[in-house]
Amino acid sequence: MDLAERRTSAPDTASCLPQELQSLVAQLHGAHIVIDADYRIVAANAAYRETFAVTGDIVGRHCYEVSHGYAVPCDQAGESCPRRRAAESRHYQRVLHVHHTSRGEEYVQVHMYPLQTERGDVTLFVEHVTALPVARATRTAAGLTGRAPAFVAMMEQVARVAPTDTAVLLLGETGTGKEMVARAIHEASTRAHAPFVPVDCSGLAETLVESELFGHEKGAFTGALARKTGLVEAAAGGTLFLDEVGDIPLGLQVKLLRLLETGTFRRVGGIEPQHATFRLIAATHRDLTQRVRDEQFRADLYYRLAAFPIRLPALRDRRADIPLLADSLLSRLGGEHPHRLAPDAIECLTRYDYPGNVRELRNILERASLMADGAMIERSDLPPEICAAACRSMATGTPLEDAGRRAFARAVADHTGTRRELAAALGISERTLYRKLREYGLD
Repeated sequence: MDLAERRTSAPDTASCLPQELQSLVAQLHGAHIVIDADYRIVAANAAYRETFAVTGDIVGRHCYEVSHGYAVPCDQAGESCPRRRAAESRHYQRVLHVHHTSRGEEYVQVHMYPLQTERGDVTLFVEHVTALPVARATRTAAGLTGRAPAFVAMMEQVARVAPTDTAVLLLGETGTGKEMVARAIHEASTRAHAPFVPVDCSGLAETLVESELFGHEKGAFTGALARKTGLVEAAAGGTLFLDEVGDIPLGLQVKLLRLLETGTFRRVGGIEPQHATFRLIAATHRDLTQRVRDEQFRADLYYRLAAFPIRLPALRDRRADIPLLADSLLSRLGGEHPHRLAPDAIECLTRYDYPGNVRELRNILERASLMADGAMIERSDLPPEICAAACRSMATGTPLEDAGRRAFARAVADHTGTRRELAAALGISERTLYRKLREYGLD
């Protein structure tokens, strides 16, 4: 049963008894709950309980406690709260969240529908949670892990564009994981059954780029002893990923533009037009708008590629994700017995700026795993330049700031109660507590 249809035909649910609400929600397809104005769950169906592996009755509990393990609403913990947004707008809201599911933490799409009474008051909200194909794709990619606002915002764009055939342009520094994001988009699309064909445009000689992309006929040039299928043909029905597209020579840019506009191409030495059936994802670390101004990149091609641009955040812009990323990477590097990071090693890693981003973090951890004598990676196992950079970063802080940071870290480590009790003990709000936890990489 479609939720939108039920909304239009549903009775004044605010006046329904809990049993009637439960009966209504139980008939809805997919994971649904009903939330009141105080964020409390007043009804839930079996699909929701199964999705989140909830033990015991969840009716009466707060939604943010069940889905996140938070003691405060999502917006007070640094995330976008769909219930609050729906209450303010009085309209449907859609938000990407990281929820605790039966498969562990996973990206899910939260659809929030406010239910109005006959007087127009909003007192109840229907929440529909859907699993994302992109979430399944990210589980196989250790570098696509994070909860920082910049990263979640990027993943929400990925989730929105993945099911379509819209051309995507991935922008970001070297090592931010552009190919992993491209693969996640492909695996979450309707083309997932077909090939994903990556092309490193910076690694091809100008004289070979056209032949590699479009293929060639036998005898097209010296050494062309047989017909060769190009990468455009190899990606038929699937996704063609042009990495470092900003490095494509101007002469070939014209042919690429024609391919995108007409959906046809010719093999080198060929006469008959060939039809292309692929979805294009391009990526670059260069500033394409500047290259357009410098007349090194065609403006018309840029606008074709940039139908849906997604900027990948640098690792230094999401430092709170570094411990989580490091654990994920170490689990893949260490097999059944992965290394763990000592607190002083985590502190060094979170203070480093990572010009090579996630790729550099992985290399650092691989080296540290080889240097560590035990199961724990200590600060001394990290490359000296990493620790030196961390020391310089620490030196820029005032003694008062460093003392406050150390005292806060000790208070978090020593506290055994809830986050709400910790905030009260520190004399700060829960929102400030969560902000400081993220800032110091302790969340």
